[in-house]
Amino acid sequence: MSLDRLLDDYLAHVRLERGYSEHTVAAYGGDLADLLTFAEERGGAEPEAIDLPLLRDWLWSATERGLARASIARRAASARGFTAWLARSGHLANDPGVRLKAPRAQRTLPRVVAAPALDEALAGLHARAAGGDPVAVRDAAIAELLYASALRVSELVGLDLGDVDRRRRTVRVTGKGSKERVVPYGAPAARALDRYLDEARPAMIAAAQAAQAAQAARRETAAGPSPIASPQIDAVFLGSRGARMGVRSVHRFVASLLESIPGTGPSGPHALRHSAATHLLDGGADLRAVQEFLGHASLGTTQIYTHVSAERLKQSYRTAHPRA
Repeated sequence: MSLDRLLDDYLAHVRLERGYSEHTVAAYGGDLADLLTFAEERGGAEPEAIDLPLLRDWLWSATERGLARASIARRAASARGFTAWLARSGHLANDPGVRLKAPRAQRTLPRVVAAPALDEALAGLHARAAGGDPVAVRDAAIAELLYASALRVSELVGLDLGDVDRRRRTVRVTGKGSKERVVPYGAPAARALDRYLDEARPAMIAAAQAAQAAQAARRETAAGPSPIASPQIDAVFLGSRGARMGVRSVHRFVASLLESIPGTGPSGPHALRHSAATHLLDGGADLRAVQEFLGHASLGTTQIYTHVSAERLKQSYRTAHPRA
């Protein structure tokens, strides 16, 4: 069986049997397609061509092209998963990926926005939303919910109306590995979200329908009017055309919101997630509770926030150290 066919079978395996997200499957597919191209350039079109020397040469070529250590580490992980599957499936006698090593990804501390600065930014959003502009009302709800529930941006844009329990102030989200969790949100987010769902969202749908009707009227021919597409009404957060809002749109909005706030590191939606986790720990939240709140599979992933939470460490020192 050709390597291309085996790659298709492997990606179907990790998608359907392992439950990996489409984003992860796409990343694996890109890495492994590059590996197969590399093998074919060296005359290898069969599974046996994927041996340890070839894997090492492939990673070294990525290093020479200037890829970051994190990208090389991810490529090594993709290759190890593929070769392990090839061995389990009987396409390879041994798994060459077991001995494949890669540089550790350089782990950087996430950017955290100080609570007073974040409060000021959110207050500015609410001031803009006070005039009733539907987009401004929507943006205020997005920022409040991202921070209140520490959502990933993919989880936010994937929300449907049925996922929001306004009475209990919870949202049901689907995170990495297609794992569902229910997370709460507080009173400020509740007020912003209620206003958006009750006022701004219906206005955005009406505006999108009117725009579509006007466009269809302009295109009307002797054969009859063009069909009007209905807006995607299940999605919680909508774009200006009435369809589900995309990840890039949310990223651009949050980046513009945070660009004026001093600090290093990325300024996208994940900065709000990092900030929420750190502020929870600063307030005395249990690390395992924060792990569940964030939807981390491993406690080790959550522990990075303990390095960020300097204020919590200082408070513990002042409280417990005999010479504080």
